[in-house]
Amino acid sequence: MPRTSSTTMRSPANLHLTSDLVSRTLRVVEEEGPEPNWTPISPEQLDQLVGRVEKEAGEEEIWVFAYGSLMWNPGFEVAGIENAVAFGWHRAFSLRIERLRATSDAPGLMLALQPGGSCSGLILKLPCATKKEDLRKLLAREIRYVEVCDMVRWVTVKTRTGTRRALTFWASPKQSPLTDKVPLNEAAALIAQACGPAGSCAEYLHRTVVDLAERQIFDRSLWQLQKLVAARLEALPPAINPA
Repeated sequence: MPRTSSTTMRSPANLHLTSDLVSRTLRVVEEEGPEPNWTPISPEQLDQLVGRVEKEAGEEEIWVFAYGSLMWNPGFEVAGIENAVAFGWHRAFSLRIERLRATSDAPGLMLALQPGGSCSGLILKLPCATKKEDLRKLLAREIRYVEVCDMVRWVTVKTRTGTRRALTFWASPKQSPLTDKVPLNEAAALIAQACGPAGSCAEYLHRTVVDLAERQIFDRSLWQLQKLVAARLEALPPAINPA
């Protein structure tokens, strides 16, 4: 996802992780290639994945369940939007990364859906006129490697108008230990240290909790996590950001 400075985001008054703290995590990081030991998805494999999703969707509109960065940076022209809850799922920083917003020397975590609980978010409709192009762009952004091709699936979500089937991205247990459940203290340590070419993990967390707060969505786990990350960053001296 493209890097966007967290300094443009207003933090809720009771949010511990502020844009000033996030700025301490940002630095210029050069691209290092693909994730170690992961296989970049080829254009042909991406086309196959697009075809699979199109076949599963049939003639229906495609809605995407957004619970993290897709809420504040969907990457496509949204044709429709509804509040939604996915029961049987919860958001968690559980996908281990060494690229994008991290490096091999300072690995980090990104959000994914884990089984259990419930998750409040949004469903976003792909425009009918550009559905195939937008779907391919979305899958290319979220599914960068062959090893995570099974991390795209359909879930049933509840909206104010009833239930819908929506496409989403989850933490497949087949990829353990990439998607093992990470204790909050360990997650906070990884998020506080990680920065890559796309920005830092703390920036990603900050943007997500700010967006959730603005939408009046309270995620207890993420709220605890941002407090733990803030405490770690407060212990660091302010850094001069050359970016």
